[in-house]
Amino acid sequence: MRYHKITSPDINSGLGFRVTLWLSGCSLNCKFCHNPETHNPLSGKEFTNESMTELLDKLGKPYIKGLTISGGNPFDSDHQELLSLIKIVKEKYPKKDIWIFSGYTLEESMKDSTLTEILENIDVLVDGRFDYTKRNVSLAFRGSENQVIWEKDSSGKFIKSKLN
Repeated sequence: MRYHKITSPDINSGLGFRVTLWLSGCSLNCKFCHNPETHNPLSGKEFTNESMTELLDKLGKPYIKGLTISGGNPFDSDHQELLSLIKIVKEKYPKKDIWIFSGYTLEESMKDSTLTEILENIDVLVDGRFDYTKRNVSLAFRGSENQVIWEKDSSGKFIKSKLN
């Protein structure tokens, strides 16, 4: 798995102060994408044990609400490595939430068994391709009106967030 950077504290990629991991790779190539430099899956650097230590150290700060995984498109990265990272974070910091931004919709993601397992282990999914014809700068945590913020209800099922 490759990544571009780890930013913290980040207030633009979810609720509260967050740590954001910007992964490499996106096959969608949305016109006027916010992060085109992350599209190449070979760009950035390898996510190593040192990278994991840095991420976990930043997440350990008491004012950090959670982890956001963006990119690129996290669902275009190595699914098993992404799942492993999420499980490590959840084990070490069970009270911190995990958000993922993906160009794939929830429905598309649910068709892949590994992505389904990833979804089971996160708290919020912001889904959908960026559509510049539906761009709206007043939206919370999204760039275009077709994108949806999904959060889990008490039963663990994704529902549309009140943030939409």
